[in-house]
Amino acid sequence: QVQLVESGGGLVQAGGSLKLSCAASGRTFSRYAMGWFRQAPGKERESAAAISWSGGSTRYADSVKGRFTISRDNNKNTVYLQMNNLEPEDTAVYYCAAGQSSSLLFGSLRGDYWGQGTQVTVSS
Repeated sequence: QVQLVESGGGLVQAGGSLKLSCAASGRTFSRYAMGWFRQAPGKERESAAAISWSGGSTRYADSVKGRFTISRDNNKNTVYLQMNNLEPEDTAVYYCAAGQSSSLLFGSLRGDYWGQGTQVTVSS
């Protein structure tokens, strides 16, 4: 069992930065691929980024590539999403999830465990 708690969301002006954190409980964190997802009002949840269990492989949505960076610290049971040059279109609730592989997480949103989400609002 893995419990995930996101933090770091907030209100920021366009062009600003935020760093999201997702803290995981349990001693099996390092066995899971991790991902960040987002859901804007009235829209479906979409993948933003994913990272393999080792951190050696990452994937990004085209809309965030070059602006967002996903990373993980298995010693701290934490995955991060550094978001730079934020745009109003990035406004959404951001969720982290743990899954069996980064490809399944990113491509099919197939997560075994999900956090409750953290709100990110980007003003123009």
